[in-house]
Formats: sequence, C-alpha cells, structure tokens
Amino acid sequence: MTSSLQLLFEAIQQVKDEHDLRSQLVPKLGEYFAAKRSGIFFFDQLLGDRKFQKVLDVALSIEHNPVARYIAERHTPVHEGLVTSPKAWAMICPRPDHWHVMAGPIIDQGQLVGAVGCTREKSMPAFNTQDLADMSAVCLHLSVWIATARAAQQVESQCHLLSSQSLLERLRQRLTARELQIADLVALGRTNAEIGTELWITENSVKQALKRMFRKLEVSSRTEMVVQLSATHR
Repeated sequence: MTSSLQLLFEAIQQVKDEHDLRSQLVPKLGEYFAAKRSGIFFFDQLLGDRKFQKVLDVALSIEHNPVARYIAERHTPVHEGLVTSPKAWAMICPRPDHWHVMAGPIIDQGQLVGAVGCTREKSMPAFNTQDLADMSAVCLHLSVWIATARAAQQVESQCHLLSSQSLLERLRQRLTARELQIADLVALGRTNAEIGTELWITENSVKQALKRMFRKLEVSSRTEMVVQLSATHR
C-alpha cells in the first residue's frame, strides 16, 4: 500500500499543468481509493464556467453540504460518515454512486483553492481512517504542487510583462519626440491632415515623418505600425 501511494506522489510531480493533473492523476486516484468516481476541482476555474454552477451550488456548497463545510473550516480531509448520518446524507446527495463520499482540500498560501473528491456506491465499503490518512498525504502533495506551479506561472507572467515593456521602450526609443506624437495620433485614427493641424505642421511633413517612422520600425503601413507599438505591451 505504501509503495503504491509513493507512486501516486511521483505521478503528481510528473504532471505538467492543471489539465494534466486532472486527466492523468484522477484515474490513478480512483484506482488507488477504489472509487466509483473521482475528481480534482479548482474553484477559480469552476467560477468561470457556467456548466459547473450546479456543482458550486450543491456539491461544493458550504451551506448545504457538511463535507464541503468541514473542509472549508478545517482544511483537512473528511468522509460523510464523520459529519452526518446515512439518512441525512441520502437527502443531501441522493445519487447512488455518491453514497460514500470522501474529499480533501488543496491549499495555496493558506487559502482553500480546490478539492479532491472520491465516491463509492452503497454496496461498496465505506471510507475509513486509513483512507483519510492517505487522502491527507495526497492533498499535501497536491497543495505543494499547485503552490509551486502557480508561483512559477506568476513569475513567468511578470517576466513576460517586463520583457514586453522593455521591447516597447526600445521601439519607442527609435522615434523622436515629434514622431511619437504622430504615432499616438495615428493610433487614435487621425488623418494626416488632422495630425498636421493638431501639431501645427504641414500635411506633407506628416507624410515624410511617417515614411521615416516606417523605416525605423521596419513596417510598411500605419496599421502595422500601430499594431506593433500596441501589441508589445498587451
């Protein structure tokens, strides 16, 4: 049992992203815990998808589901037998493949960000203290994995932003102060005549300036210039 649990820990470390975590790890969880159904849920993703609204309103509702409430309050795994009676649970969750339910928390920076869940049918054995201990270990590894993965994503996003800002700055440094004014007005949709009027220069001066700007930025049109100067800082 311990060796197979270790294999589960190793599988967690090998997944590349949250999609792989669900597609590759969930079947292994179901097999390990002899579950009829199993799943890994991240709340930020559920909130952004309407098809999961029922899951949030019922299955993960702190108000209606004592299992969800226990996890939210204590950040520790639990099964339905610890928090409610079989009769009450049948009213809360009447599905025959959810007669026995065990769930555990996924924690990032002290916040509950997701949950792991396993269910069994009525005819199957109930989850026990050993299952809870193993689920606790799994949740610990998942919490470490998600904290590490999301921290890495945040660093990558910051680096990308800094890189984009640096590129934008280098591009804008190729232009003079007057050319930058012209570029900003082009981005606002002004015509050459309108730009000339606003900057107190001739329309021909605007045309000549744009030619120089196109060469500096290595573009061939007003649209391409605007896209290049704006896309770098999205």
